[in-house]
Amino acid sequence: MTTTAVVNPLREGLRLARTPEPATLVLFGGSGDLAGRKLLPALYNLAVQRLLPASFAVVGAARRPTSDEAFRAELHDAVAEFSRTKPINEEVWQSFARNMHFVATPDDAGYDALARRLAEVDAEVGTNGNRLFYLATPPAAYAPIVRSIGTHGLRGSGWSRVVIEKPFGHDLASATELTNVVHEVFREDEVFRIDHYLGKETVQNILVLRFANGIFEPIWNRQYVDHVQITVAESIGIEERAEYYDRAGAMRDIVQNHLLQLLALVAMEPPAAFDDRAVRDEKVKVFRALRPIAQREVAARTVRGQYTRGFIEGKAVPPYREEAGVGPDSKTETFVAIRCFVDNWRWEGIPFYLRTGKRLPKRATEIAIRFRVAPHRIFSREASEGIDANELVLRIQPDEGISLTFGAKVPVQEFRIRTVNMDFVYGASFMVDAPDSYETLILDALRGDATLFTRRDEVEQQWAFVDPILEAWRVGMPELSLYPAGSWGPPEAETLIERDGKVWRRP
Repeated sequence: MTTTAVVNPLREGLRLARTPEPATLVLFGGSGDLAGRKLLPALYNLAVQRLLPASFAVVGAARRPTSDEAFRAELHDAVAEFSRTKPINEEVWQSFARNMHFVATPDDAGYDALARRLAEVDAEVGTNGNRLFYLATPPAAYAPIVRSIGTHGLRGSGWSRVVIEKPFGHDLASATELTNVVHEVFREDEVFRIDHYLGKETVQNILVLRFANGIFEPIWNRQYVDHVQITVAESIGIEERAEYYDRAGAMRDIVQNHLLQLLALVAMEPPAAFDDRAVRDEKVKVFRALRPIAQREVAARTVRGQYTRGFIEGKAVPPYREEAGVGPDSKTETFVAIRCFVDNWRWEGIPFYLRTGKRLPKRATEIAIRFRVAPHRIFSREASEGIDANELVLRIQPDEGISLTFGAKVPVQEFRIRTVNMDFVYGASFMVDAPDSYETLILDALRGDATLFTRRDEVEQQWAFVDPILEAWRVGMPELSLYPAGSWGPPEAETLIERDGKVWRRP
């Protein structure tokens, strides 16, 4: 007798079936670096793929004045340089750029002019009063811009949504305050807090790996998993971001958002459906189950480091304190390692090791799930000395894919076992270029699908975990550790994991 799975037609293909309605994207910070490097190339590639609505317009806004023609020319050059698809398709660009405009907003009069331009665009393009406001500006401008949207009546006659880039606050108090300001103008379901990591194909593949394959979920728990390592390594320094980075540091820049979001996707329970409420509900449960790190435990469960002079790919690089814009006595951390626990039924007692750093030997983001060793080894010590515990590695970047290690017999006369890899490489398997994360997230925001965006309670729970650590660091617990550029971090990071009888995986 065979059985047939019953599919709920209301859920089947939910994310694929919805196409964006006509809309205007209002881009604050339209002449900035993020707009040129990421946002406009993403919009152009959506246009190439014919994923944008037929009636669609972009209105850039910034303090400095420029003309529509200059705005279009500037962004044409940016798209030509930074688009993932090259060369630029001039026919597509001309059609897309026809409905691109710019309004200077240095004062109230500028916002009044923006309101008039948006009304004109609605009438000319047929965008039905639907507006997506994108805040691609420094964080200090978020609250004033949102308030101006409200006071100058920029919300249209259709739907209105706002996309806000990280960081969302610099601690729990400021995040809560910013949310309160945003809620003066937008409902929570209209707020899209963007973390570009969540738009990466390989990050979304974590959910597919876990919940579309029957073989993994039964062993995805404390009974079979020994520990989990999540690494976000960067070989670059702070480049030209000293003004931001020296205030934020690695904890606020990477751990509070990217790393904790990856942890939640690994640790969460299966959601009832793949929609914004169900997925985010399960992530919040993980954050609530994160074991707090009390001030007296910070020295034992965290490491903070800062890079000194060293070499990256054979090239000498300066220490952090000699980077342009950084003070000679800066205590800002460029490396963080944390030993975490998720206190729930699935993960009780299983350590999650998180680490991130600047000026490490290579750029790599990966999640490694290390399984327990076989309970009884029937093979001799000599035969099995080359075998390690099974490990499932999810490579987020740059070599996107998944690998699984297992033991296999070496094809020789004597009995020898060696660890081998079963490898899946994203690009080679599908033979297509994965969309940029901003393409995915902008399209979802236009659709009104918030599944891959962070909700208010997520942000607040993440800050609630991070704030006590930052406060302990502020008073010098533990002391800042130094590590040479080109190394894998300070020795204290090795000690952190070796105390549990484990070692960091080398990406």
